[in-house]
Amino acid sequence: MNVTEPVGEHMDTVLITVEFTGGLEMLFSNKRKHSLPLPAVDEKGGASNLAYLVRYLCDNLMSGCKKELFVLHDTVRPGILVLVNDADWELEGEGAYVLQKGDNILFVSTLHGG
Repeated sequence: MNVTEPVGEHMDTVLITVEFTGGLEMLFSNKRKHSLPLPAVDEKGGASNLAYLVRYLCDNLMSGCKKELFVLHDTVRPGILVLVNDADWELEGEGAYVLQKGDNILFVSTLHGG
């Protein structure tokens, strides 16, 4: 579906909560929980989905140059569990899942030093 209305500075947003645990919070200003008003439409004109959220987090929220600790080949690294409203993102379509107002997205690092 194409949106033909002009897009102004006050775009529609989707308010979601993003949480990081297992050490990932260190990549995001040592803050575990973030309330984010994301644009409802991604840079390509599609509905904002989890793939867009990952790009958005790297470009706008990540502190420092540690992107490689969070993403690999434009998706979340192996060893990071992603939960969408307490369900594994694999059950929700992974990156294709379209974000909804009120969603809670949790990123958990399962990698631990030994």
